[in-house]
Amino acid sequence: MDATTNPVFNPVFCTIVPPHVFDRLIEAEDPALARIARRTFVADAAQRTERRLTTVLGAEPAAPLAGAAADQPQRTVYDAQHSTTLPGRRVRGEGEPPVQDATVNRAYSGLGATFELYLQAYGRHSIDGNGMPLDATVHFDNSYNNAFWNGSQMVFGDGDGQIFLDFTLPVDVIGHELTHGVTQHSANLTYFGQPGALNESMSDVFGSLVKQYALDQDAHQADWLIGAGLLAPGVHGDALRSMKAPGTAYDDAVLGKDPQPATMDQYVTTGRDNGGVHINSGIPNHAFYLVADALGGKAWEHAGQIWYDVLTGGRLGSQAMFKDFAGLTVIAARDRYGDGAETQAVRKAWSQVGVPAS
Repeated sequence: MDATTNPVFNPVFCTIVPPHVFDRLIEAEDPALARIARRTFVADAAQRTERRLTTVLGAEPAAPLAGAAADQPQRTVYDAQHSTTLPGRRVRGEGEPPVQDATVNRAYSGLGATFELYLQAYGRHSIDGNGMPLDATVHFDNSYNNAFWNGSQMVFGDGDGQIFLDFTLPVDVIGHELTHGVTQHSANLTYFGQPGALNESMSDVFGSLVKQYALDQDAHQADWLIGAGLLAPGVHGDALRSMKAPGTAYDDAVLGKDPQPATMDQYVTTGRDNGGVHINSGIPNHAFYLVADALGGKAWEHAGQIWYDVLTGGRLGSQAMFKDFAGLTVIAARDRYGDGAETQAVRKAWSQVGVPAS
């Protein structure tokens, strides 16, 4: 386990599609869309309650499989067969050949891509740093419009085909959700308000880096979109979120307009979505993009290393605010790279988004 100031884990239920999207869909004129949105909302509520019970009662951390190589993932993919029972029927395990179901194979590959980034870029062995098995369930529920990390495994819906497609399609969605596990086992950021927005931002940052690493893209080649390819044809939008230009990912008659701010001037105060964790994450997201863009090259190297050092270094408190995280990134950049381009880029980025980084 990482050195951390937060040794007691509080795993939370984290979804890729935020509640404000379902607020819109539930009010859709198309009764079929509204019905699917309500069904997804209810399923999410049930999983959230289950997560809270597990947190209260306690759950044993998953142990590495006997004899498994420390530098190899331990993946198992299950099929819920459109039920809500987890994990479902085992359909593919580590080292087994591809199956006929493309969704299963994408989940398997995405788990591997995430494992590979953390191992090769940061020397981290799985999401807990200790070889934790990576489990995923596909075909959850009927037309389920979400994907989530429930504290111990990944779960993917098939989408409804009208608003959302299969949630295994974008590899950054898989990287995003698994990174909630990394945060859970390191800084353990509280899932509310600014700490919760930082939690979501960490998942967007490293989810994007998983995609960039898998595609061997540099910072200027990357699209910096979260969930590109997830929106169905006919939806007016590119993705769920944009790190390069928060607030521009979609603008659709049914979904509404992307509400993310890019700077503190547009910070959203709300009681919804755990205090706006999926909305205000646009601010630290944009700060990371600005650092990566200024430095160029492979974003997982210098920019990603600074963010990873802060997330796992043991100095980031579970109640950290944006200014706390910003200050630690300046310290981490200086500690690793001195007072050169990296530290200057970090300082400038936080200034541009209106967060003090003293």
